[in-house]
Amino acid sequence: MERDNLMHGARTALNTDMDIRAWAEDFLREKTRGENTQMSDEEFEKYWRYHKPEIMHAGAAEAMAAFRQSKK
Repeated sequence: MERDNLMHGARTALNTDMDIRAWAEDFLREKTRGENTQMSDEEFEKYWRYHKPEIMHAGAAEAMAAFRQSKK
Protein backbone atom coordinates (compact mmCIF):
# COMPACT_ATOMS: atom_id res chain seq x y z
CA MET A 1 0.00 0.00 0.00
CA GLU A 2 2.83 2.40 0.84
CA ARG A 3 4.38 1.84 -2.59
CA ASP A 4 1.02 2.58 -4.27
CA ASN A 5 0.68 5.86 -2.35
CA LEU A 6 4.24 6.84 -3.27
CA MET A 7 3.64 6.06 -6.94
CA HIS A 8 0.34 7.94 -6.96
CA GLY A 9 1.93 11.02 -5.40
CA ALA A 10 4.87 10.87 -7.80
CA ARG A 11 2.63 10.50 -10.83
CA THR A 12 0.48 13.41 -9.66
CA ALA A 13 3.60 15.57 -9.35
CA LEU A 14 4.77 14.55 -12.82
CA ASN A 15 1.38 15.37 -14.28
CA THR A 16 1.16 18.82 -12.69
CA ASP A 17 4.69 20.18 -13.14
CA MET A 18 5.96 19.94 -16.70
CA ASP A 19 9.54 20.89 -15.73
CA ILE A 20 9.75 18.00 -13.27
CA ARG A 21 8.10 15.72 -15.82
CA ALA A 22 10.70 16.64 -18.45
CA TRP A 23 13.50 16.04 -15.95
CA ALA A 24 12.01 12.68 -14.93
CA GLU A 25 11.53 11.63 -18.55
CA ASP A 26 15.17 12.42 -19.32
CA PHE A 27 16.28 10.56 -16.19
CA LEU A 28 14.25 7.45 -17.02
CA ARG A 29 15.24 7.58 -20.70
CA GLU A 30 18.96 7.65 -19.83
CA LYS A 31 18.50 4.90 -17.25
CA THR A 32 16.63 2.75 -19.76
CA ARG A 33 19.21 3.45 -22.45
CA GLY A 34 21.95 2.31 -20.07
CA GLU A 35 20.09 -0.94 -19.51
CA ASN A 36 19.72 -1.53 -23.27
CA THR A 37 23.20 -0.88 -24.61
CA GLN A 38 22.92 -3.73 -27.12
CA MET A 39 20.26 -1.81 -29.07
CA SER A 40 21.20 0.53 -31.89
CA ASP A 41 20.06 4.14 -31.53
CA GLU A 42 17.27 3.51 -34.02
CA GLU A 43 16.10 0.39 -32.19
CA PHE A 44 16.14 2.24 -28.88
CA GLU A 45 14.12 5.15 -30.28
CA LYS A 46 11.44 2.73 -31.45
CA TYR A 47 11.55 0.87 -28.12
CA TRP A 48 11.29 4.12 -26.14
CA ARG A 49 8.39 5.40 -28.23
CA TYR A 50 6.28 2.31 -27.52
CA HIS A 51 7.33 1.61 -23.93
CA LYS A 52 7.64 5.16 -22.60
CA PRO A 53 4.17 5.23 -20.93
CA GLU A 54 4.76 2.07 -18.93
CA ILE A 55 8.35 3.07 -18.07
CA MET A 56 7.16 6.49 -16.89
CA HIS A 57 4.39 4.88 -14.85
CA ALA A 58 6.60 2.28 -13.21
CA GLY A 59 9.52 4.66 -12.65
CA ALA A 60 7.62 7.68 -11.35
CA ALA A 61 8.54 7.19 -7.68
CA GLU A 62 12.19 6.46 -8.51
CA ALA A 63 12.40 9.50 -10.78
CA MET A 64 10.88 11.78 -8.13
CA ALA A 65 13.33 10.49 -5.53
CA ALA A 66 16.22 11.13 -7.93
CA PHE A 67 14.86 14.61 -8.70
CA ARG A 68 14.67 15.51 -5.01
CA GLN A 69 18.17 14.12 -4.46
CA SER A 70 19.55 16.20 -7.35
CA LYS A 71 18.16 19.38 -5.78
CA LYS A 72 19.99 18.94 -2.46
